[in-house]
Amino acid sequence: MIRKSVITFAWIVAMLSSCLATLPDGYNVVDFGAVNDGVTVNTEAINNAIRACATDGGGRVIIPQGTFRSGTIRLLSNVELHLEMGAVLLASTVRRDFPRQPQPTYRSLKDKGGWFALVYALEAENIAITGKGTIDGNGAAQRPDPTLFGGDLDGRPRNILFISCKGVRVEGISMRNSGMWNQHYLDCEDVLIDRIDVYNHSNRNNDGIDIDGCRRVVLSNSIIDSDDDGITLKSTGPAPTEDVVITNCVVSSFCNAIKAGTESTGGFRNVSISNCVVKPSRSETNPIFSTPRHGITGISLEIVDGGTMEGITISNVTIEGTECPLYIRLGNRARKYAADVPSPPMGKMRNISISNVVAYHTGNFSSSITAIPGHYIENVQLNNVQLFNRGGLESGDYIRHHGDVAEDERGYPQPTVWGNLPSSMLFIRHVRNLSLIGFQFGSEEPDQRPPIVAVDVQRLRIAQGIYTGVPETTSPFIVSESVASLQVQTPLGWDE
Repeated sequence: MIRKSVITFAWIVAMLSSCLATLPDGYNVVDFGAVNDGVTVNTEAINNAIRACATDGGGRVIIPQGTFRSGTIRLLSNVELHLEMGAVLLASTVRRDFPRQPQPTYRSLKDKGGWFALVYALEAENIAITGKGTIDGNGAAQRPDPTLFGGDLDGRPRNILFISCKGVRVEGISMRNSGMWNQHYLDCEDVLIDRIDVYNHSNRNNDGIDIDGCRRVVLSNSIIDSDDDGITLKSTGPAPTEDVVITNCVVSSFCNAIKAGTESTGGFRNVSISNCVVKPSRSETNPIFSTPRHGITGISLEIVDGGTMEGITISNVTIEGTECPLYIRLGNRARKYAADVPSPPMGKMRNISISNVVAYHTGNFSSSITAIPGHYIENVQLNNVQLFNRGGLESGDYIRHHGDVAEDERGYPQPTVWGNLPSSMLFIRHVRNLSLIGFQFGSEEPDQRPPIVAVDVQRLRIAQGIYTGVPETTSPFIVSESVASLQVQTPLGWDE
């Protein structure tokens, strides 16, 4: 009886193994007519493989080793597009290979120019792009469509565009040379992006990744190097970007490395950014936008088109060499996301915690936290922040008086608008409840500006600091005007 049971079990295992061995690994695009010569346009073959996979209930569509040129690929529900080692999905450079996609139900500021992409999905569920291959957008050869709007609405294709999708996974792949934004996730839910490698220096508007109006997103363990903004949270439509974790990433950008904005209609809530490194780009080309090679900002938080930003935590970030380490801005550009909707009301920013940040060899723009008259950024805490700039400015190299710093409430939110501020480390204006506890400031060369300027601030506490630079004896540590409830402990090392 025992012997019979053992034999029966072994037979079952053998039969299952035999069945599993006969199961196909996936739907290989070559079997549908795709050719890996880098010349043949394989759009139809790849889409046929995806449709067959979806019709059969889903599975894996395989792009094997070789270069497969293609136009727009439509990813369908329950399909995983898998790029094997050595596989390159190369974008065609013929405009007709990227038909304009219909306007989706979800409206966005960017849809009036239409949607164009190499890999596209709309309202799909349980989709993935995986593997060790490369998506190459052939970006330097992608040209605007003169019949469309200009700027970033001119028809150049994104490498990846997913709109209103649920259950998205992108893992392991490399992405290169997009025609516009590299990857754009719009109004998506439950998105996991892990171990991607992005290098994007081929065209205008070459963002590394744009997470736009999405819910429940994790971006981790990735390297992103871009000409335009690196890791970008946006809200170009009514949906907020919320419940987002960004961790263990290395980011380089000629513009803004980690950014929430500029578009902010739906706002940003519950965002955690941790264990990231911001460093200068390894690109040897000149920045397409003529921006500084070492970047404009390390971290930018912006509300300018309405919306609320709250519940933001940033911790354990190292920043090397940007012009401005921290830029926090509440403005009132009030740009509408569609012509037929009301102008957005004044936005709000509150409940922001930034801790354990080291920024060194930065430019002289000065970090800043600023709103506009009658509206305040509220409840900001900076803990254990180290800021070390290059210094060495002469008296004509910066704005001398804080009253000369333009409010610019409707302008484009970026520290290039002001240049070198009257403070060397931190400029604070129109803020309520700010604490700076445990800090180190310093300059590589003497900087005659006061480290901190505070104007129209309600409840400000500064304590437990060390200054390691060479202060000018004529400058106070802080210049303040219209500051209520001010507590300041002059840092060790400051000569007054």
